[in-house]
Amino acid sequence: MYCRNCGNEVSEKAIMCVACGTPPLAGNKYCYNCKTETSPGAVVCMKCGVALGGQTPGFGAIGGTGERKDWLTTLLLALFVGWFGIHRFYTGHTAIGVVQLLTGGGCGIWTLIDIIQIVTGSYKDANGNILVKN
Repeated sequence: MYCRNCGNEVSEKAIMCVACGTPPLAGNKYCYNCKTETSPGAVVCMKCGVALGGQTPGFGAIGGTGERKDWLTTLLLALFVGWFGIHRFYTGHTAIGVVQLLTGGGCGIWTLIDIIQIVTGSYKDANGNILVKN
């Protein structure tokens, strides 16, 4: 990932860019995905097509305003109350959460699939953000 302010490479967990001292996703000069210069009001990167939306990835990049969801919390919710779909509600997937609630997690099958996705790191919240491992 690249700093939106100065374009230097930063960790996805970084709170501040070590090169320029700003939150790495607070700027509007560079694409956080491919480091291409962007216009200040750009909603989508013209080179790689990633949604910029004037927001930061993980902090509501695709129109939302929520913060990134915790990996461990999501995993524990899926393990202990996954058949109720509580982890889906936590990550913003309300419609699927209701369906899982009514079907007992798809008789446990959806819950098992969700747990596998969470453990492997491929599970995303409703904004399309990967869960944060602290």
